[in-house]
Formats: sequence, structure tokens, C-alpha cells
Amino acid sequence: MDFWRTLVGKLWLTISGLVACVLLTLGLFLLPYIDTNFTNSDAIKRLFTYVSIIGFALTTFFALFLLTKITQPMQQLIQATDGIRKGKYNTRLALRTGDEIGQLASAFNHMAEELEKNIQNLQLEKEQMASVLRSMGDGVITFDKQGNMILHNPLGEMIMDSWHKAGWEGQQDGSGAAASKVPEPLYPMFERVIRERQDQSSNIHVKQQVWAVNMTPLYSGEDVRGTVSVLRDVTEEVKAEKMRRDFVANVSHEIRTPLQMIQGYSEALLDGMASSPEESNELVQVIYDESLRMSRLVQDLLDLSRMEAGHTDMNFGQMNLNELMDRVYRKFSVRAKERELDLKFIRTEAPLMLEADTDRLEQVFTNLLDNAFRHTQAGGTITVTALLEEDQIKVSFQDTGAGIPMEDLPFIFERFYKADKARVRGESGGTGLGLAIVRNIIEAHQGTIAADSQVGKGTVFTLKLPVHREVRD
Repeated sequence: MDFWRTLVGKLWLTISGLVACVLLTLGLFLLPYIDTNFTNSDAIKRLFTYVSIIGFALTTFFALFLLTKITQPMQQLIQATDGIRKGKYNTRLALRTGDEIGQLASAFNHMAEELEKNIQNLQLEKEQMASVLRSMGDGVITFDKQGNMILHNPLGEMIMDSWHKAGWEGQQDGSGAAASKVPEPLYPMFERVIRERQDQSSNIHVKQQVWAVNMTPLYSGEDVRGTVSVLRDVTEEVKAEKMRRDFVANVSHEIRTPLQMIQGYSEALLDGMASSPEESNELVQVIYDESLRMSRLVQDLLDLSRMEAGHTDMNFGQMNLNELMDRVYRKFSVRAKERELDLKFIRTEAPLMLEADTDRLEQVFTNLLDNAFRHTQAGGTITVTALLEEDQIKVSFQDTGAGIPMEDLPFIFERFYKADKARVRGESGGTGLGLAIVRNIIEAHQGTIAADSQVGKGTVFTLKLPVHREVRD
């Protein structure tokens, strides 16, 4: 540091200037008097010169003393303060004096120690908060009052990126430039929170997903400086709730019809409306058939519930698929003749062996064939084909029935879904649970099932079941 710019340098210059002014003033007034009144004027002038030199020397010594006691400690204090400013919070002063400079150094060290503790605590809280945000299963996004994202956790960032990539950009101003980074689905809620200063909660639909959003105002004193949004993906919950409502509605609908028929025909019997034993038998037969229909519905519901809960009892063992197909063919051959349908089973001569539950696979074959019979008119053809393809067995069920519209194909394996508007029923309808049960059984065998259909030309259901090498050998 330049000495002349320091406090001591300025003080030394000031004192030296004052001494010089005093000496010059005395010289101007005293020198003429000395020359006229003293015989040894030269000696007095030399004495005056020595006194001046000694005065300037004392002034310089005083300046050096102040430099050591004030300027150097102040420079250390300035350097330590600059270190604190740069983030070196462990900076301390080593000054040990009893004067004001020492007290200032002690106060500085105490301040730096407290500041270091506070910074460490803030850093710890920040790391804890960051860990909490990273570990949260919900997305957290903070926006300022202008709608710019200022804080987020990884899930929140991923949500924002996915929304922007899907085309949900921020609100646009009149010039077309982005006026806000708040995605369009969140913007109405963001405006309400800023305007009303109250928490807002809502479910937002973005493409095929549903998000539960809770947005609260972020305060700075009395002013709202932004919002904090918590987003949770509730797509599966909404789907589950819809499935539950649909399930209850469908079960109620399926049960109501047979119950009404049982009740109506029972009242007819009690009122004596049957005029002959034959009519009585017909009424009783209807009641019996409807009770069987309800029993099948309840049994299918129980089976499907156990399967979807993962409590399916599967008895896996070595099975010859050709023998199973022979047994199923014998079961449906008489029914095919009665319905005037051409039933064909095509399979290889070599035994098709796989690890499976025989009873469950027979249930699959029965459900698929029953479905084909109910939707194929007389004169049609139903073909079952089984082939070995690498490490899996492919079984297809093809009929020449009414077919299924393309828009219905993705949903035919759901519970109670019936594509009735394009299919012709030849006999009483099923429970709407057969294909859902078939899918669960096939998936329990680690296989797959798919459907392909054309309206008016028929439908093909294709099963693929894995064959374990040890079983094949």
C-alpha cells in the first residue's frame, strides 16, 4: 500500500507541514532580530537549524511508531476482512494488545467464529433440504413472481422437461416470446395463488397422465414473491378408482338382470300364474338357469380377484399339449355339430411338451372356444392350431365370426368389456370376465396373448407359452 495514502502518512505530512510553517514563521520574524541584537548570530542560526532537524526527526519517529501500532494492524484487519468476503471463514487475527486495536481484533475474531458457525449451519441445512428434496417421491418446483423456475428437485426437473418436450410451453406474450416458464397446465393455478394469496389444489390432466398439484404462496415479509408447487403422479390411482367404479357398476348391472328374472318368475309361481305343470317347469327352469348364471359370475369374480391379487394356485407339471387338445376337441365336437360349425384342430405329430398347469390351460382353451362359438354363426369355421417356434409354443384360435372393431381390440382383455356393437350373439352372453381370466392365467405361465380381428371376417387369438429346455429334452 502507498505510504502517503495511509492514515499515518497523511498525519506525518500534516505534522511536518505544521512544524515547517512554525519554523518558517519564526525564521522570518527572528532572523532580522538576531542579526541586529546578537554578536554571535551564526551560532544561534546553527542552533535553530539543529532544532529544526531534531523536530523533523521526532516527527518521523512518531510517524514510524504510529505505522507500527496502527497502520500495520489495520492492514491485517483489512486483509482478514477481505478473506471473509472471499469465503475464507476460518480467517483469524493474531493481534494481542490491550488497546482499542486489540479489542477490535478480538471482536473481529469472535464475529468470524460466529459467522463460520452460522455458515456451516446454513450449509448443513441446505444439504439436508437438498437431500430431502432429492429423496421425495413428489416433484417440487418453486417459481418466482414472474413465473421463472428458481428451485426444483430432480423429479420436478424431469416433469418440467417432459412437459416442455410434449409441447406444454410457458405462456406467450403478444410478441411471441416466452413471458413465463410456468407450463401452460400450471399457469391458471399459478395466477390464482399470486392473486388470491391462498393455497390451491387440483388434479391436472397432461396427455395420458393425471397430476395432483398443491401450490402455495412463497412469502418475503408481507409480499408474495413466488409459489411452491408439489406435483404427484396419480394416474394409476385415478385409473384404479375408475376401475373400481366401473367394476361396481358392471357387477351391479350383471347381477341385477338375473335377480329381476328370478324375482319375477318366483312371484309368478307364488301367484299361481302357471296354469299347467309344463308352464311351472318352464318357470322353474328359467329360475335355475339364472341362478347358474349368477353362480358363474360370482365364481369368475372370485377367480379373477385371486389372480390379480397374486394368489393364483398353479400346479405346474410336465404336460403334453396334444393330449390336452384332444380332450378339448372331444368336449366341443358335439356342440360344433349342433351349431353346424366346422371345428378343426391342427397340431404336429411330435409331442408338444411344456411346463404348465393342465387344469388352468384347459380353462383357457375352454373360454376361448366358448367365446368363438358364441360369436360365430352357423356354417362358420373355428380352427385351433398349435406349433413349436424355437423356445415357445404358439397356439392360435381362429374363427370366422363377426369380428371386433380395431378401436375395441386394446380393451377386450379388461374386466366386463364387451364389444357387442359389432358382434352377433347366438346364445346368452357371458359374464364379460372370461378374457380377463385368460390373460391372467397366460401371464402366470410367463406367456403372452394377443388378438387380431377384422369386422365381418373373424378373430384370431394367439397364445405364446415358453418351453423350458429341460422339459423339451
